[in-house]
Amino acid sequence: MKTTNLLATRLLPGLIWAVLLVAAGVARGQGSNVLVEKANKAYADGLYAEAADLYRKVAASGYAAPELYYNLGNACFKLNDYPGAILWYERARRLDPGNEDITYNLSVANSKIADKIEPVPEMFYVRWYFLLINKLPADGWAWITVLCFLAAIAAATLYLLSTRLFLRKAGFWSAALFLVLFLFALLFAFSANSRIRNVTEAVIMTPTVTVKSSPDDKSVDLFVLHEGTKVRILDRIGSWYEIRIANGSIGWLQAGVMEQI
Repeated sequence: MKTTNLLATRLLPGLIWAVLLVAAGVARGQGSNVLVEKANKAYADGLYAEAADLYRKVAASGYAAPELYYNLGNACFKLNDYPGAILWYERARRLDPGNEDITYNLSVANSKIADKIEPVPEMFYVRWYFLLINKLPADGWAWITVLCFLAAIAAATLYLLSTRLFLRKAGFWSAALFLVLFLFALLFAFSANSRIRNVTEAVIMTPTVTVKSSPDDKSVDLFVLHEGTKVRILDRIGSWYEIRIANGSIGWLQAGVMEQI
């Protein structure tokens, strides 16, 4: 009896905390839904500034979804805030790279900015690799990984348990095929997840910035970038970032002039 009471005493606080955390999560989710509904209504009514503020509040609460970021990008675009639109479209595309609406709106927003930078051509196999990865979000590739693994197990079971030769052959080759597909899907899922977690790109948010040759205000000026331009972050020293633009040019910028995607 004492042991039971002791276990209850130890477990009860943990259970209470678990219930409170779940309740807090549900309440937070409901609060986000209310704000999203208000933002959608404001957008439909043409109140784009109000809609953008509400969408930003939802994003600041920790809620992340491509639909939210896409809507916020649309609100920014309506306000002629093209750098903001590009930032949020890029964030939406990072979560849902295969979404054609996001890609199209992003291209329209990019046509509105000053810098027209020609990207360095990629090797065909690199381009094909990323085109394939971008067909699905990370969780989509994760589901395919699980399904291929289960299919490989089922085929291997058929090979091991069947007494007929043609079924054993079918099971063996099917298991080999699904195992290869499992490994590729696992690689794609890992790459897609890494793209989401490791943010190495940013958007210039200041009207005009001068890229320096080194992390020092007194260093040589290399070239000028304008708001809305996307850069890739290579390194960081203090408040300075080493960046590369689409044409391969490299230089240094202060952290405050851009916002990471």
